[in-house]
Order: sequence, then structure tokens, then C-alpha cells
Amino acid sequence: MPRIVCFGDSLTSGHGIGAAAAYPAILQESVRRAGFDYEVVNAGVSRATSGDALARLDAALHHDARVLVIALGANDGLRGVPVVQLRANLGRIIETAQARGVAVVLCGMEALPIYGWDYTTAFHNVYVELAARYQVPLVPFILMDLIGNPRMMQLDRAHPNAEGARAIAGKIWPYVRAILAEASAKRSA
Repeated sequence: MPRIVCFGDSLTSGHGIGAAAAYPAILQESVRRAGFDYEVVNAGVSRATSGDALARLDAALHHDARVLVIALGANDGLRGVPVVQLRANLGRIIETAQARGVAVVLCGMEALPIYGWDYTTAFHNVYVELAARYQVPLVPFILMDLIGNPRMMQLDRAHPNAEGARAIAGKIWPYVRAILAEASAKRSA
């Protein structure tokens, strides 16, 4: 079965709520309801940076991956990974996926201003620049409207609860649905 791979960190893996409540599981429900025959794979690893993810990309793209949802960068921002390195890592992930014919959805991430506003601004711009450069859809910051909302976040205030994960899936789904619809239209043409 063709796969949609959700490639990320603890926001993807379901830290604190389990994989069954994480956004990839919710996306799987949406995929099935819409009548698309795809398996959604949760390739999220807690504490992963973009560099860690790059090292496991080949394994993530095995087994007929057709769509790669990239939700990385939170840990890069927390650790102050240089923006140039974040850009290079994400760029290589996108290039590798596209070279294999895998459609990409890039999820925007933000960095807290703990390393200064210049870093935070440059970090934000990486996602906008990469989406334009590689012509991939950009999902706005997936934690927008969740951070600071106790109904959506766990007590650690860093990870979504089950309701928050459902909200994240709702933000990503329209972009994935558009790719699946386009692929379906090409197959039937």
C-alpha cells in the first residue's frame, strides 16, 4: 500500500499521548474517510533535530512512500542549531524525497526568542524560503493557536494533548488531501 510518511519529532511521535492519539493516526482516519487507499506512517522520534532526521531519511522513505510530511525544527530551535544548518538539513530532506518522486508537505516551525530576535526571524524565514525554492506546500506553524491553550496542550506546555493533536492533523490534512486528489486524478486520466 502506498504510504504517507509523517517525518518529525515528539510533536509527531505522540510524546505523552501515544502514537494512537498523535496527529499521524488522526490523518489516517481522514485519509480513509476520504476514500484514499494510503497507509499513514508515524516516523516521529522524540528529541530529534533536523540533522537526526536526515540520518534516518532513507529508512523513512522505504516501502512505497508517496508523500512526506516534514514536521521538524522544534528541537533545532530549542538547541540553537545554526539556521544555515537547519536550512541545509531540511533542503537535503526535501531534495532526497523529490528525487525519489515523493511529494512533500513542509510544516512551518518557529523558534522561541531565547537566542534573540534575529535568530527567531531567520528561523521562521527558512521554511518560507524552502517552500518557495522547492515549490512545496507550507503548512503554517502547526502549534499556532495551541501554545498557551491548556485545552490543547499537555501540562508540560510543549506538547499537544489528544485534542491538540487532532487540531494539528486538521491543519495538515488539507495539504495532504490536495496531493492525494491530484495523484488520483492523474491515475484516472
